[in-house]
Amino acid sequence: MTKRYENKTALVTGGGSGIGKSICKRLASEGAHVLNFDLNLESAESVVNEINEAGGNATAFACDVADHSGVEEVVSSILATTDIDVLVNNAGIAHVGNLESTSEADLDRLLSVNVKGVYNMLAAVVPAMKKRRSGAILNMASVASSVGIADRFAYSTTKGAVLTMTYSVAKDYVDYGIRCNSVAPGRVHTPFVDKYLEDNYPDNRDEMFDKLSKTQPIGRMGTPDEIAALVAYLCSDEAAFVTGSNFPIDGGFVTLNN
Repeated sequence: MTKRYENKTALVTGGGSGIGKSICKRLASEGAHVLNFDLNLESAESVVNEINEAGGNATAFACDVADHSGVEEVVSSILATTDIDVLVNNAGIAHVGNLESTSEADLDRLLSVNVKGVYNMLAAVVPAMKKRRSGAILNMASVASSVGIADRFAYSTTKGAVLTMTYSVAKDYVDYGIRCNSVAPGRVHTPFVDKYLEDNYPDNRDEMFDKLSKTQPIGRMGTPDEIAALVAYLCSDEAAFVTGSNFPIDGGFVTLNN
């Protein structure tokens, strides 16, 4: 494994499981000091322990990205002694439902994490990057940012906002040496998918898993490690000429299904 992140610090939100866990492990394997932010400190610490036991360098933090003052407090304490070179806004929550089955509380909950959470992290980290005139930001968007997906009203709303926040930050801070991109995964096999199938299709779980897998033209779901590999490239110096871009990683879902 190359050491593209030697002497760099990367902050990853939602790094306690799924895609975030893979991103933390991938960046650490390439030399980064990883700051793992997660609502569940136990999960974050578990990932950090794996990294450190493998010879990497990671630290866990309990953080609710939806809490503006809480984010500001934790990030400020880090910035007092450490420069943050990379910010990966991965934390997010999902919701299944169309407009009529999405309550106001559902929408508020997704907006608070998926949109305000990204804003809170950007607001806490970008000024320090601006001062140093250097930084790489990666936001986790989705295929739902740009194409219609049934029964994903609230989720699509929030991920569309993540996409346009990416463009806005890239435009406003390009002169300060800050790059901002997003990736747009299709369906990825994470613990969320397994729980969704177990809760909703306990009697035909395997059949539904196969059906969901085949919605990607490539014939399967993505893996968290595949998403992490793309993130690792985009946040590295190898991608120094890349900013203001959104990268689908979806097994052909957006292009080949149309």
